[in-house]
This record gives sequence, C-alpha cells and structure tokens, in this order.
Amino acid sequence: MLTIEKVSKRFRAGNYGVRDLSLEVKSGVVGLLGPNGAGKTTLMQMIATITRPTSGRILFHGEDVAKRPNALRRKLGYLPQDFGVYDNLTATEFLAYFAALKGVRSKKRVMEMLESVNLHSVANRTVGGFSGGMKQRLGIAQALINDPELVIVDEPTAGLDPEERVRFRNVLSEIGFGKLVILSTHIVSDVESIATGIAVMKEGALLAMAAPETMLRICEGHVWQSVVSSEQFDQLRTTLKISSAVRKPDGVHIRFVGPSPVINAAAVEPELEDAFLYLMNFHNPGPSTA
Repeated sequence: MLTIEKVSKRFRAGNYGVRDLSLEVKSGVVGLLGPNGAGKTTLMQMIATITRPTSGRILFHGEDVAKRPNALRRKLGYLPQDFGVYDNLTATEFLAYFAALKGVRSKKRVMEMLESVNLHSVANRTVGGFSGGMKQRLGIAQALINDPELVIVDEPTAGLDPEERVRFRNVLSEIGFGKLVILSTHIVSDVESIATGIAVMKEGALLAMAAPETMLRICEGHVWQSVVSSEQFDQLRTTLKISSAVRKPDGVHIRFVGPSPVINAAAVEPELEDAFLYLMNFHNPGPSTA
C-alpha cells in the first residue's frame, strides 16, 4: 500500500512543484493524469526516492520512504521521463547490467523481458543504433526486470508507435495484478483501458482520485454534441472546451464539456477524455475517492 500524507515540494526559487497532496492506493494500475507542469514528475520522483518532500510523508507498506529509501528501492521498478542508455552495449548486455544491479542473475529472465517488449530479434545489436521507441522499450524492460512490487513509469509511451503503445499497455495491465503500477501521462488513451484508478493533478494539487467509472459520473450531464459549420467552429473553439472535432460532409461534429450547452446541442454519454477536460476546467474538487 502507498500512502501519501500532505506532501509538498518547494523549490529553492520558492515555487511549489507539489502542494499539500494526500493520496492512498493499494494495488492495480493508477493513471496519473495532468497537463505538462502539473507536478506529476515531481511527485513520482519523490515516491521513487529520487528527491525528498519538503513536508509531509510518503509511506510504502507503512515504511517512510524518505527515512528508509533502500527498503523501497529493492521493490521498485522506475522508468524516468528522460531515460538514457549506454550506446556501446548490446540490448542483452544493457539489460543484464541493470538486472545485476537489482540482484537478478538469470539470463532467462533477461531474454524473457526482451521478448516481452519485442526486442528479442535485436538482442545482440548495440543500443546506440536503436530508434527512440526501441530505447524506450528497453527502458520499460529494465524497470520490470526485478519483478517489482511498485512500478513507476513517467510518460512511458513517448516515441512509441500505435502498435507499441498497445503492447506496452498490455504489459502494464498484466503486471498490475497484486502490484501497484503508477503511470504518469497527459494522454488519456494511455490509461483509459487499463487503469483501475485515476488521479488528476493540476498546478501541483490533486483534483480528484477515483475509479474510472466514478470519474465518468462526475461529468455526467455536462457533455454535449453538436454539428456546426466551419465558420462557427472557428469561433466556438476559442470559447468552448472541445474534447473532439471531426469534419464531415454535413459540417464539423464537435463534442464539448461544460455546465450547460451554449449552442443547440444534445447531451451525450461521457468518455474519459471528457471527464478529464471537465475536471481540469469546471469541477470543484472535494474529498478524494480511492
């Protein structure tokens, strides 16, 4: 279980990356959603013991991770947003090196992980020649090599093509049973099919923490759909919170969120993208629901 108690992170310049955030999660896949600059990376670095909170506590299975970081690090798999590689090593050598650092000596485990991220066919190639997406997949493999209890991945699908994104989501979904996976992203589709819980952050604060279906209920009755001309669309997109727009022969089919429709529109069933947009712009946060 991960418990975050009134955690804040204040930088030397005086600004806050995270402010008075409390959260409790047990297991499964938690999607940490928020725009760039919301404080997601700062929070994940504190959980991963890369940096310490200015105030508050982070507990994993009751242990304060700032006071006993090594106890968590043995159970942790971490993929930072900026993941570097050693260009002169082969994929096998690179992953075996990280495995050894984490106390894993099994060559079979190394090959299993390379296969799970679809790098087994290039296992003996030096990683300096890998594409950005291939390097990202290698980063995912090193995060999971020690079969961790807590997995933290920060914007992990950057540089991955659509097929690779699906494969990665499947890997996280499979390891989420009985473990805790925290996936940070600003792309809702990265988490909507696998998350058992979703936390939404804005400006360092937690707006909401709930199951996906609860998120959808929050914006029920506040999602609208209409067909407008291209001229109307150019005007409306500066004022409406539009979650999608598709141009068709009869006009632009727009979907937007708000307390009430401001044009001739019909209410539609919300999707997670709508819920995220609604929370970011209209919802007054109340108590979180884990």
